[in-house]
Amino acid sequence: MCLICGWIYDEATGDPDHGIAPGTPWSAVPVNWTCPECGGRKEDFEMVQI
Repeated sequence: MCLICGWIYDEATGDPDHGIAPGTPWSAVPVNWTCPECGGRKEDFEMVQI
């Protein structure tokens, strides 16, 4: 979950609009990827249980 805006990355969905295919595990998301909602960096995310 993005700590800035609350957007949640779902591995099953990925972020295909920004080059992250569905099924991509969080560990495989590139360090330079940014939150599609607010532009936060990967380091601005924290794992949360849903």
